[in-house]
Amino acid sequence: MHCDIYRSSKKDEMYMYIARPDHATEQAPENPFEIVPENVLQAFGKATFVMHLELHAERKLARVNVLHVLDSLQTKGFFIQMPPEGLINPNAVAPEGLRGA
Repeated sequence: MHCDIYRSSKKDEMYMYIARPDHATEQAPENPFEIVPENVLQAFGKATFVMHLELHAERKLARVNVLHVLDSLQTKGFFIQMPPEGLINPNAVAPEGLRGA
């Protein structure tokens, strides 16, 4: 399955994958987001093209399970990759060696 990946202007590290099943035989669609619900587009903000990617079951993705992405692309035509949560806790107590540095 071929897809195009776009970065969100509203949230760092949020990405949208758009299915391109006929990639080899057609040009890029005039409006690749026509299949995405309006409320999702509003929450996503301005989309900036990042890359084109060919996905298959054996391919590894950094933050999401490729099988979930493939399933969503086949059923909905798009997939939203949310930013990772809990990597940095701004309220965490600094480790003992860093206090006062």
